[in-house]
Amino acid sequence: MQNLPTPRNINDADGTAVYDARDLIVNGLKAAIVLDGQTYTLRITRAGKLILTK
Repeated sequence: MQNLPTPRNINDADGTAVYDARDLIVNGLKAAIVLDGQTYTLRITRAGKLILTK
C-alpha cells in the first residue's frame, strides 16, 4: 500500500481528519479508494468539483 498523505488538520470537536483532495489525487486525474474490498474512483472535474463513483 502507498503512503497516505498526512491530514492538514484534525477537528478537535469530533476528531475528523481533514485532507486536501489534491493530496489524494496525486496525478491530477483520479484516485482509487478501497472500502471493504470495493474500489471507488475519486475524480476532480474541470470545474473543480469532486465525483466519487463505484
